[in-house]
Amino acid sequence: MIYHKLVRAMSPTDLRMRVQELGPDGPFTIQLTTALAARSSTRGKAWYGDQREHWMGWLREYDGPGAYGRQVHSGRAASFIYNHIMSPPMILWLGEAAGAEKQVLKRAVADCLAAGPTLPKQCGAVRSAVPWASILKLLSRDTAAPSRQEA
Repeated sequence: MIYHKLVRAMSPTDLRMRVQELGPDGPFTIQLTTALAARSSTRGKAWYGDQREHWMGWLREYDGPGAYGRQVHSGRAASFIYNHIMSPPMILWLGEAAGAEKQVLKRAVADCLAAGPTLPKQCGAVRSAVPWASILKLLSRDTAAPSRQEA
C-alpha cells in the first residue's frame, strides 16, 4: 500500500534529492552515450558534464522554462518527468545509478540501439526495460547505490 502511495507522491523535489545522492555515469550509460553520439549528425558540446548534472539541471528548473524553454506546469509528479524525458542516456543513467541489475541495463542498451533513430522510440525502449515502477523501488531503498557492474 505504501509503495503505491509513493508512486503517485514522489515530487520533482523528492526526485532531485535522490538524484543528488547518486553516483556518476556508469559503464552502461557511457556505452549508450558513445554509441548514440557515433550515430548522430549533430555533435555539439552539451551544457552538462554527466547525466547526474543533466538531471540536476533539469529538475532544479522544473517549475520554470529551464534550459529547454519548456512550458511551465506545476504539480506534476516525478513519474511524469521520467516518462517524458527525451534523452536515452539520461533515462538509463537513473536506472544504472540507482542500482538496476546488469542484465536489465544490458537489455535497455540493446533495445535502445535497436529501436531506430528517433528519440521517442529510443527512450521508450529504455523505459520498457527500466520502467518508473522499478526506478521508484530502487530509489525508495534506504540507500540507492550506483551499479558498479561492467558493461
